[in-house]
Amino acid sequence: MMLPKPGIYYFPWEVSTGQVPDGGALRTFGRLCVYDMTQSRVILMAQRGSDQHQIVICTKLVEPLEAQVGSLYIVLGELEHQKGGGSVVKARVLTCVEGMNLPLLEQAIKEQRMYQRERDSNK
Repeated sequence: MMLPKPGIYYFPWEVSTGQVPDGGALRTFGRLCVYDMTQSRVILMAQRGSDQHQIVICTKLVEPLEAQVGSLYIVLGELEHQKGGGSVVKARVLTCVEGMNLPLLEQAIKEQRMYQRERDSNK
């Protein structure tokens, strides 16, 4: 049995601006602002400076879901670019992480990327 890839951490603004390859396994985060159970959709929001970034999440594989609007979530899934523009993350895991230190997570992602760049450049 072949397991899915673990997912690379991307910042929400990278996902919402199209910097993630189609079909790529990813992890990202944001505050849940909308849950539409009839469409199996969640919208996560993240702020960077004065910009608000939205990520649309398909929740079909993680339902039933007890969504907590306003809470912080981490999602693991695959990104699909839509025909009319925009993209949707097909969630494999959607976890509420309310209370997590978000600046520390962002710093950890940056540190992980620096480590991986160093490791790759030494090959």
